[in-house]
Amino acid sequence: QVQLVESGGGLVQAGGSLRLSCAASGRTFSTWAMGWFRQAPGKEREFVGTITWSGGNTYYADSLKGRFTISRDNAKNTLYLQMNSLKPEDTAVYYCAASGLLTPTTSQYDYPYWGQGTQVTVSS
Repeated sequence: QVQLVESGGGLVQAGGSLRLSCAASGRTFSTWAMGWFRQAPGKEREFVGTITWSGGNTYYADSLKGRFTISRDNAKNTLYLQMNSLKPEDTAVYYCAASGLLTPTTSQYDYPYWGQGTQVTVSS
């Protein structure tokens, strides 16, 4: 079993930054690709970004490139999402997810393990 716990969400003004963390436990975190997704009110969950098991490669939704950065510390079993230049449209619940695969994917259906989510609200 895998447990994922996000933290770091909150209220921030437009243009500000937040760093989300996702603490993993229960299985071999370092061998899996990990991802971040988000879900805004009334909208479907969408892909934010993903990172390979080693942290050597990252992939992002096109609309977020340049503002969001994913990283991981396998020694600490922790995944991060650094969000800069935040906009009101970034307001959503952010979820981390573990794919159970070595290679990263953008589809939420390839991620069987999910955290409970952390709320990010960006005010204008």
